[in-house]
Amino acid sequence: MAYSDFTLRQVLERFQLTLTDVADLFGDVAEVEPGPLLRALLPEFLPLALAINTEKARSELLIAPLLAALRAQLGHSFSVFSGIDFTVDPAQGLAGYCDFILSRSPEQQFLRSPVAAIVEAKNENIKAGLGQCLAAMVGARLYNEREGNPAGALFGAVTSGSLWRFLRLEGTNIGLDEQEYHIHQLPKIVGILASIVGGGGL
Repeated sequence: MAYSDFTLRQVLERFQLTLTDVADLFGDVAEVEPGPLLRALLPEFLPLALAINTEKARSELLIAPLLAALRAQLGHSFSVFSGIDFTVDPAQGLAGYCDFILSRSPEQQFLRSPVAAIVEAKNENIKAGLGQCLAAMVGARLYNEREGNPAGALFGAVTSGSLWRFLRLEGTNIGLDEQEYHIHQLPKIVGILASIVGGGGL
């Protein structure tokens, strides 16, 4: 079993987690105006990604540029990993590749202190990606514990590139944001991501 094999119910049952739908999980997080790099890229990349409309195009033209531009905007204070092998505990199914992992460490040569897992929605189905995302979040928590660097709350997002939905894991509790954010709400998405990698996530 791998991260991508998990349904949301399977993750909750296997790791004895409790799910709570939260009306506005990041309601208190302030919007952050995207930097000039992202503002320059988006008008060119967004129409192209939507026209091609494949997972690869959305990943390469929307998700990766957004994360890289945010990293530049925040002074390279966090790291972004894409498509890395994140095998933590194969016996529990915490194995496989992660679409994107964010770390609060600026170290880009190797992963340290993962704080968020971001999953590309297959066929633009956000809900279907929640299990994979949550499994990767559980894997990130275990990874941090083994490294002697517990990160407190961990976060996740399932995104099609144009739609984003966020989760928060703390203890055995999962907060699932009932809000879905569209790319046209970019300052809110940037604000949420900045709060997570900056340590100020709820």
